[in-house]
Amino acid sequence: MSSNAEALSDWSQPDQHVTVEELARQQGVRPLRSADDLMQPGMFESDEELDEFLVDLYAFRRAGLV
Repeated sequence: MSSNAEALSDWSQPDQHVTVEELARQQGVRPLRSADDLMQPGMFESDEELDEFLVDLYAFRRAGLV
């Protein structure tokens, strides 16, 4: 198994093209089955912090609609 540094040095070679699929395979990335796969325990320290994030997110999404 190669280290991240070795993988990055391989990537910097201009004559080596790696497809997205190959890069995902090398990194062990798997497709999402559902949005629940994105959940990370402890991402927000409190319900209030989550609420603030959602208010900012919704405002950002609506910003270009006016």
